[in-house]
Amino acid sequence: MPDAILDARALTRRFGGLVANDAVSLTLVRGELHALLGPNGAGKSTLINLLSGDLAATSGSILYKGHEISHYRADRRSRLGIGRSFQKTNIFTGFTVFENCRLAAQSRLPRALAIFAEAAIDGPSCTLARRALALAGLGEHAERHAGALSHGEQRQLEIAMVLATDPEVLLLDEPLAGMGTEESVRMVKLLRRLAADHAILLVEHDMDAVFALADRITVMVNGQVLESGAPSQIRASAAVQQAYLGHEEHGLD
Repeated sequence: MPDAILDARALTRRFGGLVANDAVSLTLVRGELHALLGPNGAGKSTLINLLSGDLAATSGSILYKGHEISHYRADRRSRLGIGRSFQKTNIFTGFTVFENCRLAAQSRLPRALAIFAEAAIDGPSCTLARRALALAGLGEHAERHAGALSHGEQRQLEIAMVLATDPEVLLLDEPLAGMGTEESVRMVKLLRRLAADHAILLVEHDMDAVFALADRITVMVNGQVLESGAPSQIRASAAVQQAYLGHEEHGLD
């Protein structure tokens, strides 16, 4: 597939007798936002953890630009260009917005004898941090303490921290969770901008946002892929409506 960056092939993860992911396959493509839907317990977050390296697969393979990376740890995958955010906001609230991004950038640019360098004047890390903040729409908040940001701004900061690692793949786990209407609108605009230059896998429960943003949707149920296709295909699928979306509740006609 042209511009395919990350391929998951028959990924399976077992926890004892529980199969959290059962032979799950999907492909992430540059310039495409791929949404992952499913009810609670469907295995969505487990799949993101498998792709990011936070969990090891029981079986199956993960290819990054055609190279097998299933045995790589999370830090090595991050250095390759796979970035992720979490369901729960994960920032340093006592640091400034800029310092949060600079720390993320430093993790991407390890240097010999870096422990003797002054972080505040580390040119490459600072450049990456400023670029990430600008892309995330937080440039004017660089010197604010992260703990003083609104919930939506903190979620933007977490994405900015991911961007500071210079990723090609973004694995985003419910970035709109807990947001009000205005904050959700800002986040949707940010995700739309990021989709132009990245391969994105988005786990999200906001159906309006998903169908407005997604180029492709994969629906999971009980750890398996139920259906994958264009938003129009998923919206019209009787199997998806029955298993997850709900014909009347979500008004999919």
